[in-house]
Amino acid sequence: MEYNTDRTQLHMPEYGRIIQQLVERCKELENREERDEMAVAIVDFMGQRNPQLRDEDNYKHKLWDHLFILADYDLEVTSPYPIPTREQLAEKPKRMEYPKLQGDFKFYGKSILQLIEKAIELEEGEEKEALIEVIANNMKKSYNIYNKEHVTDDVIFRHLKELSEDRLDLTGLESLEKSKIYHSTSRNKNQKGQGPTQHSKNPNRHRNQQNQNRRK
Repeated sequence: MEYNTDRTQLHMPEYGRIIQQLVERCKELENREERDEMAVAIVDFMGQRNPQLRDEDNYKHKLWDHLFILADYDLEVTSPYPIPTREQLAEKPKRMEYPKLQGDFKFYGKSILQLIEKAIELEEGEEKEALIEVIANNMKKSYNIYNKEHVTDDVIFRHLKELSEDRLDLTGLESLEKSKIYHSTSRNKNQKGQGPTQHSKNPNRHRNQQNQNRRK
């Protein structure tokens, strides 16, 4: 009886023992053409056994990389893609840089920074002022949603100045109409929750009056 501990190690268990054995058989072939043909057949078989990979980008490239991993990087075949090495696949990915928008201003979002850069590039005029209004409106909405409190326009302009690294100073800009800046409106409590009117307090009042008249 053959135990798994006596068999060749599975370098990628998700492909199973059968594909691992096929790869080992491919390595033993002395003829290069036969190895190339068998390698192509194995890659196609791997794709059939793992159809979910077809939804990924460059899935064929990944299958060929997996083939060399299964062969423990010891397989001389003609590959349509660069042959990976153990060192390349073991290399750690580069550390991703954190977004510039952090700390107290993270709730504004990256799109605000992009809009600010666009506004800085524009020449003075109506188009630039219109974009500034869009930026201020979105900043104020984001602030109110995240902090759940009212914020004045001056605070928004101060934040905008800091986010733009003083390249977009709106703190003293008089041409921007503050009436166009978003203001959070609270619901009128008396409008929706007001009490019943004098006539709606007693819906049977009119009917009772008629009955009294009949008795008279």
